Amino acid sequence: MARGFSGVGVWVACLTMGAASLFLGNSTAEAGNCRNTPASGIDWTGCAKKNLMLSGSDFSHGNLAEADLSATDLRDSDFTGANLSKAKVSRAWLGGAHAEKANFEKIEGYRTGFQKISAKGASFAGAELQRANFEGADLTGVSFEKAELSRVVFDKAILTGTSFGSANLARADLSNAVFEGALDFSNAFLSLTRIEGVDLSSSIGIEQHQVDMACGDGKTKLPQGLTVPQSWPCANKD
Repeated sequence: MARGFSGVGVWVACLTMGAASLFLGNSTAEAGNCRNTPASGIDWTGCAKKNLMLSGSDFSHGNLAEADLSATDLRDSDFTGANLSKAKVSRAWLGGAHAEKANFEKIEGYRTGFQKISAKGASFAGAELQRANFEGADLTGVSFEKAELSRVVFDKAILTGTSFGSANLARADLSNAVFEGALDFSNAFLSLTRIEGVDLSSSIGIEQHQVDMACGDGKTKLPQGLTVPQSWPCANKD
């Protein structure tokens, strides 16, 4: 009886060790992806890559979903067609990067530098981008639907065809943005949004109550049917 029990015990132990080896093998393989150097098609899903110097890297068509890239230097890198959904890029630098048709949905991008990024056709839907800087960025056809854009700077950014549907643009600065045609502001929150000198005459989804909360001036142009407030609410506010 004892020998039989010992045999069963050995058999169970072997199975357990085999399962553990298989688990460790899988873990090693997954960790190995995080150790790979940047290259087109790279898979850094969920990888921790904070505080690194990775400027000029190739991430094109890669998968960086849920990766932590906080405070990492990613300037002049290639993110064309890459998936960064739910990635953390707060206080990172993506200035001068190429990110055409990239997926930045639901990223955490507080105080992130996107200056002069080329992101035509990209999606920032649902992204957390408070105080981010898009100065000089090409955001043609970009979706910012349901994004948090409070205090975001769009100085000299190209916004042609951009959608801000249901986005929070409180205190964002659109005053020096460049665009042609319509912008979509459907259900957007425009509290103290800077629209001085902006031609919104072709924009869609914008309503009087949104205009009344924003910061315009005598050069601001509104869609037909909307009127300039008797006094803009933030002429002297920062």
